[in-house]
Amino acid sequence: MAWVYLVIAGVFEVIWATALKYSEEFTKVLPTIITIMGMVIGFVFLAKATRVIPMGTAYAVWTGIGAVGAVIVGIFLFKEPVSTMRILFLGCIVVGIIGLKLTSA
Repeated sequence: MAWVYLVIAGVFEVIWATALKYSEEFTKVLPTIITIMGMVIGFVFLAKATRVIPMGTAYAVWTGIGAVGAVIVGIFLFKEPVSTMRILFLGCIVVGIIGLKLTSA
């Protein structure tokens, strides 16, 4: 169940990062509220995950999910550039996340 909590925490990392972009430096109320709620919920699930998963592993996977998700959202929602190298390095993060999962006790 800890890994499910960690994935949920990672999804909320993507949510708050996306809402942060829409908040326009916290000048828009609804995106600002979503940002803060996303942060709190993400941290709660991260804390639940670290009861079982080693902190270093949990943190690396959490930030990795957030990074990969944010890049994907950036590409599709904000029309950020896509290049072969960008996708390659994104794949490296995914491989790292999978590797940490497979080698976690």
